[in-house]
Amino acid sequence: MAEKVRIGFIGCGGMARSHMKNFFTNVPEAQIVALCDPSDEQIKRCIEAFPSLSDTPVFKDYREMLDKVPMDAVAIITPHTQHFQQAMDALDKGLHVLIEKPMVCTTEHAKILVNRFKETGKVGLVSYQRHYAPQFRYIKQTIESGKVGEVQFVSALQCQEWYKGTKGTWRQDPELSGGGQLNDSGSHLVDIILWTTGLNAQAVAAFMENFDSKVDINSALSIRFKNGALGNISIVGNAPTWHEDISIWCSEGMFLYRNGHLQLVDAAGKRHELTEKDMPTGSSPGRNFVDAVLKGVPVDSPPECGLRVIEMTEAAWKSAAQGGMPVTV
Repeated sequence: MAEKVRIGFIGCGGMARSHMKNFFTNVPEAQIVALCDPSDEQIKRCIEAFPSLSDTPVFKDYREMLDKVPMDAVAIITPHTQHFQQAMDALDKGLHVLIEKPMVCTTEHAKILVNRFKETGKVGLVSYQRHYAPQFRYIKQTIESGKVGEVQFVSALQCQEWYKGTKGTWRQDPELSGGGQLNDSGSHLVDIILWTTGLNAQAVAAFMENFDSKVDINSALSIRFKNGALGNISIVGNAPTWHEDISIWCSEGMFLYRNGHLQLVDAAGKRHELTEKDMPTGSSPGRNFVDAVLKGVPVDSPPECGLRVIEMTEAAWKSAAQGGMPVTV
């Protein structure tokens, strides 16, 4: 059995360096064997941050990297609309794929990619890091246990200075980003609601505000889920600071998540402030990815999660384009 997973990085920006740091710090079985980025400056920053990469082969075209460097896997950390083709090309080379969120930007591409992972048998992991956070693992496991009954309503808010902070960058260029904050950091919010609750969206009605951007900045979504539960999601990209609230009401209790702090409210209405000792152990996408490749452990954020997120996101875009008319997912 192999003792290392040789990984080539497609994209070497700030998020890629975060993944590299996690590999170097927490996943010694990961070996970074190639770097690819069209920006010399980003490559330079990688090597400055991790001097051990100074002799690592560097490329501007990921296809050349795939042809020339022996590797087992790739980490795709590039603008969103580039993910699909890069993942498909990597799978064609017989490689495992770790891919940043959102997995892809259309439901059609998501279905093709999910099927391609199944056909090849290669590990696919979408880097939704909240799946590895103790708080969200606790919510998911408690709901699955049946202790709080059936999920009946979800309300979630995410706000940040996204509009001003990403102005002039690829994130507000729909050709590269595929959409605005709903498809970017908002993707984490949509995903974690679907993953923790196990719900699947049936229909979405949405209104969106772009301001002077080409992509959505503020979004108001109302959702009906297939089990009959209702929900709303608020994405506010024009805000002065980061803030996040997630509330999940069940038939026998509720969860209140506020900026990293989690409360469980029991059926009698008593609030329980949860601490680290109450929760499952945490992990990381990189740790799970390497363990899945070397040991065959289950992937905790598989490509199917990326499919469910873009299905709901795309329905929201269609609804907003139709003046808020409900759209079936």
